Amino acid sequence: MRAFVLGVAVALGCSTVAAAQLDEILKKAGDALQQRDTSGLSEDKIIAGLKQALQVSTSKAVAITGKPDGFLKNEAIKIVLPPKLETVGRGMRMLGMGAKVDELEIGMNRAAEQATPQAKQIFLAALRKMTFDDARHILTGDDTAATEYFRRTSSADLTTAFSPIVHRSMERVGVVQQYEHVISTAPGGSVLASQFDLDKYVVGKTLDGLFHMLGEQEKNIRKNPAAQTTALLKEVFGKK
Repeated sequence: MRAFVLGVAVALGCSTVAAAQLDEILKKAGDALQQRDTSGLSEDKIIAGLKQALQVSTSKAVAITGKPDGFLKNEAIKIVLPPKLETVGRGMRMLGMGAKVDELEIGMNRAAEQATPQAKQIFLAALRKMTFDDARHILTGDDTAATEYFRRTSSADLTTAFSPIVHRSMERVGVVQQYEHVISTAPGGSVLASQFDLDKYVVGKTLDGLFHMLGEQEKNIRKNPAAQTTALLKEVFGKK
């Protein structure tokens, strides 16, 4: 909690508030930390500061994931063969067809990387809708309260935005053809094909990866504000 309000205070520090006003805001933020509440700040200040802090964290999460290898080279979020096809994938590797499996996985990750940049505007729209109660809950919540807010308010819009991008990307890089080849060589492949939606799987894993990285950014804001602190913040909070 202490570190997260520090992050909010940093965001406020980047605004055009006059120095005297900023000192007062930071003093109230420090007092609020002692009470574990935000009653010392006005609703407008809490929401404005939190929105600025979250703009930074969401932008970083999108930048990390929405670039070449953002998913593929990140073991925490890399999209691998769907569980229903794991046995098939192992069999193909044993038969010397591992390259086909690798191509399928690379294509799925490339699709995720191309879709993720669309999240930025959707996150900003969610921030514009944030209420004072939302902001207070995030400030006093657990390490991923903001991430859960975005998951709750943005998942439907992200799914709608990602779906056509993922589909076009997978067609362009040949994922659909690779998937059809894998299915056609698998025992009972026709049954698998009727039960499994590849687009839905990749979109879902894209969301999972994005929210995972957003959660990591949020934890960093809450627990490790040192890299963002200013001399003014050190003066205000140094003795806390």
